[in-house]
Amino acid sequence: MKKLLIASAVIGTLAIPSFVSAQTSKTPLPLSGAPGQGFTQEGLKRIDAFFADQIATNQMPGAILAISKNGKLSVFKPYGYLDKEAQKPMTTDAIFNLASMTKVMATVGALTFYEEGKLPLNAPIADWLPQFKNMKVGQVDADGKLTTTPAKNPITIQDLMRHTNGLTYGGRGATPIHKFYPAGSAPAAINLSSEEFINQLAAAPLLYEPGTAWDYGFGLDVLGIIEEKISGKPLGGVLQERVWSKVGMPSTTFQLAEKDRPRLAQPLALDPLTGKPQKIDILTQQVKFDCGGSCAYSTAGDYLRFGQMLLNGGSIDGKRVLGPQTVAFMTANHLNKDIKNNVSGTEPARVGYGFGLGVAVRTERGLSANNGNVGDYSWNGAYGTIFFVDPKEQMVVVMMGVAPGEIRKVHREKLNALIYGALEK
Repeated sequence: MKKLLIASAVIGTLAIPSFVSAQTSKTPLPLSGAPGQGFTQEGLKRIDAFFADQIATNQMPGAILAISKNGKLSVFKPYGYLDKEAQKPMTTDAIFNLASMTKVMATVGALTFYEEGKLPLNAPIADWLPQFKNMKVGQVDADGKLTTTPAKNPITIQDLMRHTNGLTYGGRGATPIHKFYPAGSAPAAINLSSEEFINQLAAAPLLYEPGTAWDYGFGLDVLGIIEEKISGKPLGGVLQERVWSKVGMPSTTFQLAEKDRPRLAQPLALDPLTGKPQKIDILTQQVKFDCGGSCAYSTAGDYLRFGQMLLNGGSIDGKRVLGPQTVAFMTANHLNKDIKNNVSGTEPARVGYGFGLGVAVRTERGLSANNGNVGDYSWNGAYGTIFFVDPKEQMVVVMMGVAPGEIRKVHREKLNALIYGALEK
């Protein structure tokens, strides 16, 4: 009987028109003047139907969709299950591991030091981390033999922020160079202290000459450690003081308290595409340092406020995090014609994008598989979370879900089409 009642509640939630769920006690932004303002009712029903289908067919356990339009909350709604195995319905205060959506917050934290003149973008990172003073670039010949040559350029702060530093993720390739690196940010933070992590990276050959190619990797983790060096605080303390407390993000943290663990969303036991068991290690294992590349937790409401702060030009509710020109600088393309643009290699929907500081930036409309406008910016999380801002539409979109497999990329493309298809004009 208990399971039947819970299932009925979940189905009931899916049937509510997409606006603000009836179970929401507190909204992250002021409500729009009319339910779902800025979107057609037909389009909102299609969004509801999409989530209902994905949950019913075990493509995802559940999700929360949060959308602001013109500074007001248009959609804020839970779907499905926080923990499907336990038949626990999703709620709007659910907590998710952000994975790489952490990177955007780490970048904003660093830019507050930039505005104080403490973190020039052209400064070599060896000014704070001398281990990186004499880096070498790896070359692999046709027989798989690795050789190295001294790097011509130092790795700069800008290189960390825009992923042009050569510090690659070990899990993103199979060359002899990749084998020197941890698989990703979260595995590194689970297994290594920050000092061990920095020493391992500094001893590894670079995949690219710094400043010559975009390649996804550990730049934002290193940036976070530099923020710690400047401030004398853990990265969580830096972001709490400079970002989260000003924006109003009470559930955002690196170190999840035990009292909040019941709110932590869980993945399906099996990957929907492969049928193989899946898990997210960081949900059950403690990290050894606050990794700026992956390790933070947050809610849909908190992150929507963060995105709205950026869209507002760096402030929200009268509290300023960054100056408007700094946000404009952050969300401009920083890949010049001499830098190899590999952004589209992360997923098909990234064709037509450059990269700013911590975010991908659309430079041309019509090339990407995803809809949007020139100047929209975004970054997503490897465990199924989605974030994008479209300044032309005055829209911020956050979707929190737990889908750690390749299906998350399918969700991104489909949700993008549903949201842009639902806009009134």
